[in-house]
Amino acid sequence: MGDMMSLIEKAEEKLDRKKSEEFAKKALLGDGFTLEDFRDQLKQITKLGSMESILKMLPSVGPFAGMQQAAQHVDEKQFVRLEAIINSMTPFERRNHEIISGSRRKRIAAGSGTTVQDVNQLLRQYAQMSKMFKQMGKGGLGKAMMRGGMGALGMGGRQKFGR
Repeated sequence: MGDMMSLIEKAEEKLDRKKSEEFAKKALLGDGFTLEDFRDQLKQITKLGSMESILKMLPSVGPFAGMQQAAQHVDEKQFVRLEAIINSMTPFERRNHEIISGSRRKRIAAGSGTTVQDVNQLLRQYAQMSKMFKQMGKGGLGKAMMRGGMGALGMGGRQKFGR
């Protein structure tokens, strides 16, 4: 089963619950998932430790099958590069990614010590995540979040586990 309870406890200890709930509501209700939010989520993930240690805590069955093997191939430096790319953008660009033209991409790449391809890849990943959040929000998850907070996701704390 992995060590899910340890992972949950570590997340409760290290992550800012209020920030996480605000992010979830904002993203799922379609209020705008920005590159600043993306950067903040990357920071939250790195607070939990290395991806290898996080993925090793997941069970090796069901949707998590193969994750532990994939953990060995995660480049932890990629998080630093992604954050550098986002930090090289102006605050306006972070909130309005659609304005990032070719010349802006070149400037961002130069400012972050990466390539234009890296900037393009980040923007594609961001667009995919944003689209996924919008779809989840339309599916009713966003409305459930407004009614019940994290408890609507079955993550409301120990009461869901009968304790």
